[in-house]
Amino acid sequence: MLRAAWRTVRAHKSRMGLTALAVAVGVAFVTGILLVTATVSDALTGASRQTYAHTDVVVRPDTRSVGAASDLGEAELQRVQGLPETGRVIPAVSGYTALGCPDGRSADRGGPAVGAGYGGSDPRYSFTGGRPPAGGDEIAVDEAAAAHCGYRVGDAARISVDGPGLTVRISGVFTTRAEPAITDGGSVVLFDTATAQQHFTGPGRYSEFHVKAAPGVTAERLRQATKQAVPGATVLTADVLTRDRALRAENQVSSLRTTLLSFAAVALFVSCFLIANTFGMLVAQRTREVGLLRAIGASRRQVGRLVLAEASLVGLAGSLVGVAAGVGVGEVLRPIAGDLGKGGPLPTGDALSLPAYALLVPLTTGVLTTVVAARLPARRAGRIAPLAALRVAEAPAREGVGRRRVLAGVVLAAGGAAGLLSGASSDRIQEGAPVLALGAVLAAGSLLALMPTLVGPLLAVVRPLLGRAGIGARLAERNSARNPRRVSAPAASLVIGVSLVTTLTVVAAGGLEAADAAGAHVLKADYVVSMRSLDAQSAVVERTLAASAEVTAVAALREVELTVDGVRAFGLALPSNAVRDMLRLRMSGGAADIGGGKVLVPAGYGREVGSTVHARLVDGRAAELTVTGVYEPNALVSGFLVDAATFPVDARPAGAVRSVLVNTRDHPSPELRRTLAHALGDSPALRIDSSDDLARAAADDTDRMLALLYALLGLSIGVALLGVVNTLALSVTERRREIGMLRAIGLTRAGVRAMVRAEALIIALLGGALGLALGLLVGWASGEAIARHTPGFRHSMPVLRLAVLLAAAAGAGLLASLWPARRAARTPVLAAIGTE
Repeated sequence: MLRAAWRTVRAHKSRMGLTALAVAVGVAFVTGILLVTATVSDALTGASRQTYAHTDVVVRPDTRSVGAASDLGEAELQRVQGLPETGRVIPAVSGYTALGCPDGRSADRGGPAVGAGYGGSDPRYSFTGGRPPAGGDEIAVDEAAAAHCGYRVGDAARISVDGPGLTVRISGVFTTRAEPAITDGGSVVLFDTATAQQHFTGPGRYSEFHVKAAPGVTAERLRQATKQAVPGATVLTADVLTRDRALRAENQVSSLRTTLLSFAAVALFVSCFLIANTFGMLVAQRTREVGLLRAIGASRRQVGRLVLAEASLVGLAGSLVGVAAGVGVGEVLRPIAGDLGKGGPLPTGDALSLPAYALLVPLTTGVLTTVVAARLPARRAGRIAPLAALRVAEAPAREGVGRRRVLAGVVLAAGGAAGLLSGASSDRIQEGAPVLALGAVLAAGSLLALMPTLVGPLLAVVRPLLGRAGIGARLAERNSARNPRRVSAPAASLVIGVSLVTTLTVVAAGGLEAADAAGAHVLKADYVVSMRSLDAQSAVVERTLAASAEVTAVAALREVELTVDGVRAFGLALPSNAVRDMLRLRMSGGAADIGGGKVLVPAGYGREVGSTVHARLVDGRAAELTVTGVYEPNALVSGFLVDAATFPVDARPAGAVRSVLVNTRDHPSPELRRTLAHALGDSPALRIDSSDDLARAAADDTDRMLALLYALLGLSIGVALLGVVNTLALSVTERRREIGMLRAIGLTRAGVRAMVRAEALIIALLGGALGLALGLLVGWASGEAIARHTPGFRHSMPVLRLAVLLAAAAGAGLLASLWPARRAARTPVLAAIGTE
């Protein structure tokens, strides 16, 4: 049977080649994903080891305990240095420091911006140019940031630690493997220790101690001794911190791997339609051959095994090609995957990792996918009777659709509708999302099951148009109506890809509405000034803006920490007039008024207008606030909103400024933004956004996300188009005699090409239209579920994008028909008529 399978594969090289190519595409994607995620994981693991390469124990402030010190001082440093178990102590000072490039770009590549102190003998840093910084007007920058910005030793640079910009001189350039920020795509700036303390911790204070054990002392023994010396601090071994960082890194990589593999799974699933259709048509064309095998003694099981052996060979060939191509795919995906980290860029290593599992798993997956997809054609081949060998022609493909299939489709449709409606109406998105996903799967299954029954009615709708398009289009319509199974099989794979793209497009359109409402439509002020890192900013920003001649009013949004009814809560303190004049809140009830002991509470908190809130500050002061309104949180404001007069600026809970609202004399413009930025020292840490800027940023983020998702889903649509090519090619072979008769009675080669192109167009439009319908249905249900939990989300029909998608499907179908149409037009008339 294996030799027979090999001969069959060799005899149908062109037909099997497209099937193997579809398998290779999916396998290459899986291989590339596994290789990239393995590379990222190895880079993160290596970076975590390098971070603590010179450390056995790390001492940090225990900020979790009430009353604990927020930093470490000279007394704690001396106690740790005086331990006999201590070999060396590196006192570290660190915090946020943004570094700007001369052209205004940020020096980091999307990762954290870190500033640190350099004590003069730190083995973690190696200077490649210049010298360490000395004095408050000097810094050293990491080599990657210097190359990114084009900085050299002696250049002036702009930095910021809490908002306002500062001008400093670059004294040196260094390299380090001990800073996770660089691995994560960030930047590192070094100050001398005194300057770093001034910026981050205060004089004589430190962020943490890196302790190296004395010779012969274990890390655990050093940890215990250090804990006794500094009982109020958190003391951890470097091994524990390394494992913790490796675990967090693996969680990041696992999330990325799952996301990318889901798209690869879609591509492999779509290839199953191509595989099943190919082997189904080949079995139908080889009815006499299979009947002859049965006549000479082959059992049903042996015939089935023959088809599965053929599928195994095709799957193995395609998988081997896919694994080899996957190495190249991995190199292409590396820079893309590096930008998909949740918390910032991910490291992608210097070279692609090649673990054995990343090569064996895709190889096995490709073979198994091919065999499973060929299982049904193998069963059909086993049912061919020996008498089929006596027929003078191949048995025609079975027409129509069985009642069982129709019944299954109706049942799946009912289940899908119930799942979509139930998921869309669920009050908890965590419970509704799985139900909605199940409903979408059932709805897709019902559509795939009922597609052959839908071909006839859909063709009847477009028959008048096809009748005017020429003889080729009319023949294509009749051929499609005669064998709806052959048309629906390749169209089904298109349905999957087009429906996913449509769903994403519809949901993204509603998301843009929500982002617009949550960002741009809540801002009445001309500008909002905030930190790029989303950290608190210095009060100097507010004072500087208030002193500007271009500014008419400012209002700081200060974070407040309080306890409400015994529960720790978060809020914002702002001037009472800012709520009315600078914000546009979406109110669920009551009025937007916080003046004089009043409070606005976020929706979902369970408080009614007119009720009293018992609040207590962290310094012990209590206050009773009257709820005057309930509002929908948004991108700018959230939590309890209280009058700034209730919490004085010098009180601890009101000290952290989240953002500053600004009204100006003139309308927002690029020149006005530059004027405000210059007043703030051209700070690389601050963002100055108008209402239009917020809306544009939301749109750009959505467009970038859609572009990536479209590219990933385009892979599955490409596999589906291979199915169209293969189906048309096999159809041309199956109808060789028919095409010869048409040519004999006067149909020209151009007419044959037009007929095949029209068939491809019918397949593409059928798959595209049904995919659009399914995607709109699932998109509506998903939008309903999201709208219940996302203020401002509204259903939106992106007509232009959907029209472009349908036109692209039609164009791709025509492109897929070029080779089969050319092959059909070259069919020799006499040889075709003489075919038995």
